[in-house]
Amino acid sequence: MFVLGIDPGLSRCGYGLLNQTKEGVVAVKAGVITTDPSRAIPDRLAELRSELKRLMSEQYLDVVVVERVFFQTNAKTAMFVGQASGVALLSASELHLEIAEYTSNEVKLAVAGYGGASKDQVKKMMMTLLKLEQVPNPPDVADALALAYCHLSASRIPQIAKSHISRGAPGTSSVKPVSGYVQEEKR
Repeated sequence: MFVLGIDPGLSRCGYGLLNQTKEGVVAVKAGVITTDPSRAIPDRLAELRSELKRLMSEQYLDVVVVERVFFQTNAKTAMFVGQASGVALLSASELHLEIAEYTSNEVKLAVAGYGGASKDQVKKMMMTLLKLEQVPNPPDVADALALAYCHLSASRIPQIAKSHISRGAPGTSSVKPVSGYVQEEKR
């Protein structure tokens, strides 16, 4: 399963491509797309869209994961991140790719076990989990890899549960949902 993580930003947009194999998760590609701050914002957004679409078209992808902007203390930064996020979502949608979104706290919880983990902790966990020779830098790259890793972790949960139930694991049953159930009104 190929998952592309996108950490949206207008000046620096991080990306990280992971592949889930039988042997584990492998980092395939990672980097940063930059735009020139001296250029007009519409031109920078168009450049970002072009680069993202090129990146998304280079390899078969199962899903594109974009960080969901949840909270920013700086309104100007939040606006640029929101615009870049919209461009990433649009680019994936135009290519008919599956899209997933996670907040930074959800990602930190998935990769570091704590939703309030620091950027350094996320970078070190990505290095460890992906068996990288060096810490991924800048932080945008580590965040993009963490987004992709978070999605792979989340997508394994239903598979693990399904295999656990199909084996008749302790505490499971073969209860099937009832079709046509209508809730009775209280009188």
